[in-house]
Amino acid sequence: MKGPKSLSALMERLQSLPGVGRKTAERLAFHILKSTPEDVAALARALLDVKEKVRLCSICHSITETDPCSICADGQRDHGQVCVVEEPHDVYSIERIGEFRGVYHVLMGALSPLDGVGPEELKIAELVARVEKGDVREVIVATNPNVEGEATAMYLAKILKPANTLVTRIARGLPMGGDLEYADEVTLSKALGGRLKM
Repeated sequence: MKGPKSLSALMERLQSLPGVGRKTAERLAFHILKSTPEDVAALARALLDVKEKVRLCSICHSITETDPCSICADGQRDHGQVCVVEEPHDVYSIERIGEFRGVYHVLMGALSPLDGVGPEELKIAELVARVEKGDVREVIVATNPNVEGEATAMYLAKILKPANTLVTRIARGLPMGGDLEYADEVTLSKALGGRLKM
């Protein structure tokens, strides 16, 4: 049986989201169909708001609605300790454990020459500029423990060496080939606490 075009279009849109297959898209679409018009309007508004209001912090490049973001603007944070991550969602992963009191720098990816991602495509120059100002005493490299993340970590250690700033790497404990986004709090806490000098 062929359903209404609008319902099919909704299912197609939902299925385009990461991790949403045909069955899940169908369930979500029927849930939305059964929802009140107010609930659907609130969902639509939340989707539009996130696109209209969220932008990158001019300091750390994480996502925010205010510039600078709340972490960069927090005078209680240790601005001399910068944790470098690949993506904005990695900041949320580390913040979830509640133990890191420094600030962040989001690269917006990792080095991947085969995919055409070199240093110029990432926020590496901005990191170097932050370090060269002289206020940063430690850079914690928390890139993902996969080939691209390791290559990025080694590159950062090399280019930051002349600045005489301590460069550390989060300790193993995260599985090779894994992403910070999927790490549990205990593993991420141990990895952050046991970081190593590079």
